[in-house]
Amino acid sequence: MKNIGVLVSGGGTNLQAIFDALDAGKITGGRVALVLSSNPDAYALTRAKNRGVPTAVVDSKGYRRSNGTFDREAFCEKIAQHFEQAGIDIVVLAGFNYVLSADFVRRYENRIINVHPSLIPSFCGEGFFGLATHRAVLASGVKLTGATVHFVTAEPDAGPIIAQKAVPVKYGDTPEALQRRVMEEAEWIILPEAIDHLCNDRIFFENGIAYVREQ
Repeated sequence: MKNIGVLVSGGGTNLQAIFDALDAGKITGGRVALVLSSNPDAYALTRAKNRGVPTAVVDSKGYRRSNGTFDREAFCEKIAQHFEQAGIDIVVLAGFNYVLSADFVRRYENRIINVHPSLIPSFCGEGFFGLATHRAVLASGVKLTGATVHFVTAEPDAGPIIAQKAVPVKYGDTPEALQRRVMEEAEWIILPEAIDHLCNDRIFFENGIAYVREQ
């Protein structure tokens, strides 16, 4: 049974999708052992506490240097300490608004996954998260968007892709409406599937590309 650590920053809708998939038996071989938030007021923490799942907070506001820059290394080192204490095997970014340090990524290489609200390599990289991504999609005029689950590397949204699912862009969409459709029709489906594959060692690499073994 693998211990899953989930990183969050906000409401925790993807975290809830993970909990629902566990309840439905769609994720096997793993359990959520810790939910860690960069925001002490994140509702995701309440979702975890309601299920009796241990929680922790590493408040990002405490890692601003006097010159205004962000101390990413110290921030991620504190997260790593919590994960080591909890015996975390797999790290899932579920609405986590920060880029992880290269050292953190090395510690959990090929064991960190993220769900991104677009079809990578479109609308991804630094600055593309949350509604900003959906605003960019709508401004571009594309007719298809979706979600991607990928391994996390030191470069944002650049790791090997595990799964993608397309979602139509509809006339009259607002960023909020599109965000909801992408979550319901893509993110909440492929994220639990990817976690299940990772927990059961079904993912393998060939020439740097991630593949899933047939069950």
